[in-house]
Amino acid sequence: MFQQTRIGIASLIVIGLLPLVMNAQHQPYPETRKLDLVESLHGVEVADPYRWLEDDVRVSKEVRAWVEAQNRVTFDFLGKIPERERIRARLAELWDFERVSAPFEHGGRWYQFRNDGLQNQSVLFTMAKPDGEGEVFLDPNAWTADGTAALAGLSFSEDGAWLAVARAESGSDWRKLRVMEVATGRWLDDELSWLKYSGSVSWTRDGKGFFYTRYPEPREGEEFQSLNLGMKILYHRLGSRQAQDVLVFEKPEEPRWSFGAQVSDDGRYLIITARTGTSARQRVFVRDLLEPYGTAEVLVDAFENRWDYVGSDGSLLYFHTDLDAPRGRVVARDLRRPAEIIEIVPEREETIEHVAFIGDLLHLSYLKDAHSEVRVHRRSGEFLRRVALPGLGTASGFAGERDDTDCYFSFSSFTRPGEIWHYDAISGETTIFRRPELKFDPEDYLVEQVFYGSKDGTRVPMFLAHRKGLARDGKNPTLLYGYGGFNISLTPSFSVARLAWMEMGGVLAIANLRGGGEYGEAWHEAGTRQHKQNVFDDFIAAAEWLTAEKYCDAAHLAIQGGSNGGLLVGACMTQRPELFGACLPAVGVMDMLRFHKFTAGRFWVDDYGSPDDPDDFAALRAYSPYHNLKAGRSYPATLVTTADTDDRVVPGHSFKFIAALQAAQAGPAPTLIRIETSAGHGAGTPTSKLIESHADQWAFLVATLHMKLAGD
Repeated sequence: MFQQTRIGIASLIVIGLLPLVMNAQHQPYPETRKLDLVESLHGVEVADPYRWLEDDVRVSKEVRAWVEAQNRVTFDFLGKIPERERIRARLAELWDFERVSAPFEHGGRWYQFRNDGLQNQSVLFTMAKPDGEGEVFLDPNAWTADGTAALAGLSFSEDGAWLAVARAESGSDWRKLRVMEVATGRWLDDELSWLKYSGSVSWTRDGKGFFYTRYPEPREGEEFQSLNLGMKILYHRLGSRQAQDVLVFEKPEEPRWSFGAQVSDDGRYLIITARTGTSARQRVFVRDLLEPYGTAEVLVDAFENRWDYVGSDGSLLYFHTDLDAPRGRVVARDLRRPAEIIEIVPEREETIEHVAFIGDLLHLSYLKDAHSEVRVHRRSGEFLRRVALPGLGTASGFAGERDDTDCYFSFSSFTRPGEIWHYDAISGETTIFRRPELKFDPEDYLVEQVFYGSKDGTRVPMFLAHRKGLARDGKNPTLLYGYGGFNISLTPSFSVARLAWMEMGGVLAIANLRGGGEYGEAWHEAGTRQHKQNVFDDFIAAAEWLTAEKYCDAAHLAIQGGSNGGLLVGACMTQRPELFGACLPAVGVMDMLRFHKFTAGRFWVDDYGSPDDPDDFAALRAYSPYHNLKAGRSYPATLVTTADTDDRVVPGHSFKFIAALQAAQAGPAPTLIRIETSAGHGAGTPTSKLIESHADQWAFLVATLHMKLAGD
């Protein structure tokens, strides 16, 4: 079905001498070489003139020269915005407050992440008690001079004697794993490579080793772009080399499957979950670790439902599932009678986000109209109580060992930075443990939740946050943010950058679009595959509601989103360019016909559908941002952001999109790209880079929305 019909190469540009060209409004951009490349895909002729920009910027000299030329133009534009330095300075001032995580305990020691304010990476402290002063245990800031190496995962052995540490470099999804002896701080020689994403491991109860997942080593030069295939589960014994690790589970006939491995509470069973993509639909296998020659037995043999392991009582395994319950329920499976499904907590109107055992009680974190509610049940399923939360926001961190009688959790909202609360699982009492001090007054701001109708009448929630006393005159600079995919819910959370935006006089709007998980699997599926246009319709309807309600007009409305949200921005600005004054698509999936050919892209077929399928192809082609730009059309001011080490959504997506946008733009608005170096998809980005990036984005909005800062 994929037949190349003609390929031609336009004249080459001399490397390092990228000339500038002018659009109709005399905005200089680097000239971008075009290929005469057209393919016939399912009988449709599809041009791809900028495919050469898919080449790895770390390898291709031509792409690197293009990146440098684009950055020169972008930073020249940003450097001429008078308010830019003022915004950067205020961001740095706001960011400079102590941030701490909820403390957690292993082996009689307490641990906590702390950041004194402007440290690039948070530091892990150890204490004798939760509120102790403590001392530095692990400082990622010492790993590199520029803070681009990040702690990407921690896993303690059952007795707390050993710690497996995953490290990420320059924002890459690849991880290296080392092991530390906790009592002495001594690093073992053990080093594991080619782990991906979290780098999490699961220890055997004797502390002699752990299970982990890895991919085969990529060919040289393809580490950051090749498809991730052939994951395996292995067992690593302390003191041995990775080459000696024992293969525990693989499916060579199913190279696209990915796995998770978790040792049961009593250490007897290894629960293996398999997925084909990003969907929560899983198969489950169980291996009895007391049987040296045992194999993994099938417990769930179809990719039809979520099966998240929660905990165990001997042979009784607890799962969070959406089987016959789109919003989730808790069930148990007895390995002695594996076909039987025992309902523990039935489905409710609210959506289950997470389930954990604390104090031998089930704690269920729900979403109620996109904010948190926590309910407690006995193992029998009997409802015990609700956990008292301090307001409308997001509670996270309800985790711990099965026999823990208390824990600490974080609570935040749009105007409340991460407070730490203590929770007593016996009494149910919650008390404030730590409240950060920030240089602003949350009482100056108003947060509310509204509901609006989408194109097909669907009721969609949206959070609004802004300074009190806002004049509804249609002239307020407004930032509309969305995601709408992969069952991910947008809940109230604190962001220094967003606070700065509101302080500048801006309105913040967060739309809970279909495709997310706010209302369960049905809400998610309504924004996937051939229904993906629903997500864009929801976002466009949010923009229309904001203008109709006179929060802003089109000239003062900006839209923002990252990753799948970058796709959202790209699709909406190509479908309704007149509706927005500025667009900030970050690390977006912009070429919907080739996303499945790079790194993790093949996982996304669950949500997007496959370009190899004719029906999916038609839907993807209809909204693919790269393919729906039209020459001679006036597009909003756009600042695309990406990074050279992004191996999740490879930067070629953003490169091709901005090249096509600059060529198509007929209006006067600038269309620029900001390409970060030594950074990836976002996780582990140093504080210094975050401040610079947000300052540049807000300065761009000040310039393009003709925004006057509050107080001026």
